[in-house]
Amino acid sequence: MAKYVFGYHGGSGMAGTEEEMAAVMAAWEAWYGQIGAALVDGGAPFGASKTVAADGSTSDGGGANPLTGYTVVQADSIDAAVAMAKGCPILSAGGSVEVAEAVDM
Repeated sequence: MAKYVFGYHGGSGMAGTEEEMAAVMAAWEAWYGQIGAALVDGGAPFGASKTVAADGSTSDGGGANPLTGYTVVQADSIDAAVAMAKGCPILSAGGSVEVAEAVDM
């Protein structure tokens, strides 16, 4: 089985109240439960970022659509990984999920 990285873009960010945060966390925990043993690394949300260019210059953020977090799963194919990603809670928060195979070197 190959590993796949789910790169999250966008989403509504962190919830405001404790109740909203608890509901968000419950949705993620339920989704992780659906993924089951295929979950390799639950990942984390990202904070501030900088982009480094080839000339060594830096800029704030990751461009027009910066990464906001990640998760790593195992799947038999990219299509199977995409099927898992379709249940991700970030989608209901207005975000998207980029699915990429982590190639063994």
